[in-house]
This record gives sequence, structure tokens and C-alpha cells, in this order.
Amino acid sequence: MSSLAAELIVLVDEDGTAIGTMPKPLVHHGETPLHRAFSAYLFDGDGRLLVTRRAQQKATFPGMWTNTVCGHPGPGEDDAAAIARRARYELGLDVADLRPALPSYRYRAEFRGVVENEVCPVYLGRFLGEPTPDPTEVGEWELLDWAAFRDRQESQQYDEWSPWCREQARLIEVAGLVR
Repeated sequence: MSSLAAELIVLVDEDGTAIGTMPKPLVHHGETPLHRAFSAYLFDGDGRLLVTRRAQQKATFPGMWTNTVCGHPGPGEDDAAAIARRARYELGLDVADLRPALPSYRYRAEFRGVVENEVCPVYLGRFLGEPTPDPTEVGEWELLDWAAFRDRQESQQYDEWSPWCREQARLIEVAGLVR
């Protein structure tokens, strides 16, 4: 993909069935239509989670800490390919051992008048390489073991972490997928 401006977001109905596309710059606003997305939690070889802080210039939830990578699969693109594409673009990383964690996750969240409204399967996996973030996407990154990650989420102010990451982390724990 040569330009993110050309990125198309897949719009879906209440059942998650694709009903059309829309250019990414037109999707996120106060009345964001329901669309496809993904969230990935990627760990290093020592089991530490790579968390990222969204760049300040991001249109949605700028400056918030969140999971490793999230984004939108394009038309006809499966989630694994989309995760690999975004991990490479945002962080310069390859992805391995990807597996579904919360395949039917869906959420709606609002921050500063911009809404996220997504059918957003959640994945766990590993990353390969050393993060080299694109500063327009990622402001900071850190490696944390799961307990430290959850402690930080629970001890920091609500608006320091993306709402989807807070909720997904709890659901991943309840499902017994991490320790």
C-alpha cells in the first residue's frame, strides 16, 4: 500500500457482514459507522508484552498507551495479514505464532468527540526483531511482563490507556489466556 490516505475501511452490519468500504480519513468522527478492526498483543521471546503509546497526532485516542498494534483489515484481507502489515509499518516488526484470543470482541468508545465503533477480534502472538517505531504512529514503547502491564493499567489514570486495551486485557485474563 503506497499511501495510508488510500486505505479503505470495511464497514459491517450488526452481524459483522461486510456491507461496503469507506476511505479511512472519513470513518472516524462523532457518528463512526460500525467497521472491522483488530487488536494484537505481541510478546517477545522472554514473554514480555510490547505496549505502545499512540502518537499525539493520531486522530483517535492520541497519546494513550495501548496494546502492541491495532488497526483495520482492508477489503479481502484476513486479520493475520493485516496484523503483519500494521506491525511492520508501525513498528518495523515481523509477527509469529498469531492465535485468536477474543474472536468476537466488539466495542464502542469515545474520546474528544471521536468515536471508535468496531467489530475487533483480539489476537495473541510474538514479535520478531527490535521495535523501530514510525513516530507518526507510535510515540513510545515499552516491554512489560503481564503483571506489570496490568498493574500499570489499574494504577494509572483512566485516560492514560485506551479503553479497548483495558477491557481486552481483563477479558484475556478471565479467559485464562495469560498469567
